[in-house]
Amino acid sequence: MTENVSKDTRPLILIVDDNATNIDLLVNTLKAEHRLGIAKNGPKALEIAARQQPDLVLLDIMMPEMDGYEVCRRLKADPQTAAVPVIFITALSETGDKTRGFALGAVDYITKPFQAAEVMARVRTHLSLAEMRRQLAAYNVVLEEKVERKTAEIRSILEASIRAMTFMVEIRDPYTAGHQQRVAQLACAIARKMRLSPDAIKGIRIAALLHDVGKIRIPVSILSRSGQLLDAEFQMLKIHPQVSYEILKTIPFPWPVAQMAYQHHERLDGSGYPLGLTAAQILPEAKILAVADTTEANSSYRPYRPAHGIEAALLLIEEQKGTRYDADVVAACLELFRHENFTFDYGAGNKAPST
Repeated sequence: MTENVSKDTRPLILIVDDNATNIDLLVNTLKAEHRLGIAKNGPKALEIAARQQPDLVLLDIMMPEMDGYEVCRRLKADPQTAAVPVIFITALSETGDKTRGFALGAVDYITKPFQAAEVMARVRTHLSLAEMRRQLAAYNVVLEEKVERKTAEIRSILEASIRAMTFMVEIRDPYTAGHQQRVAQLACAIARKMRLSPDAIKGIRIAALLHDVGKIRIPVSILSRSGQLLDAEFQMLKIHPQVSYEILKTIPFPWPVAQMAYQHHERLDGSGYPLGLTAAQILPEAKILAVADTTEANSSYRPYRPAHGIEAALLLIEEQKGTRYDADVVAACLELFRHENFTFDYGAGNKAPST
């Protein structure tokens, strides 16, 4: 190897050939512009490549102990040397020989006897390509970091917007403060129990936090009314999923958040509102949201009725499992409360939604 390698920034080329004449020809051709390493057999070539990390390998095929094909295969199998360009330089000139070399990952194939100018030109070309790949990889790392920073900024803005919209609803309806956060808490737990993907759970969480945003349209006198709601008042209250949809539909969420909010009062048997959808027409995420919303709402206090408690709420969804509420969703919900000690966070109304 060349002395003072660490001070020489020229590209390092590893020449692998058992023929001294071929080695001399290649050395004389390349030494002016490159650092050179020499190996006369396959095992030595692999040892040098692992230790020195050459920028390019010129590899003969017909060698004792280990042929060039096997050397190339091992170089490409090792993560440390897999990206090193390999040029076969050999007397084998059949198409099948070349095809096999390319199949093993070689970037070029030069047939002996070779011309010095041809070798120099191809070496320069592949070193340039390798350098461009390295620069592109470095640029991609920088770009990915920028994307991550921008994504974090967007996520922060989204979280702040969700908190603001949630607060906007609950400041008008203090009796249900924390309801949306607790629905999100349960809906996400059910979704995890049902082994939905982390990405799908993110969408469910956002829809749960915003599902009642349409109540901004409902008069405060109805939201805070004590005693049984009049039919006309209940009909007014039933428009809030539609209003939620209208508010959310233009926001480019990567999940069907607006539709989930729209459908959270739909029921399998078509008895829900506002669209009267039936089982197959309701989004799976909305079915989860419906169970979480019903469970939390029925367990909690409302101005027009006392809190029923969690067991009464669970009995309600259990009785209507498979008719109004999705059976698998209900089963997951019951399992969480009855066997996994799930409890609502009743401090949720006093803090920002968790991420």
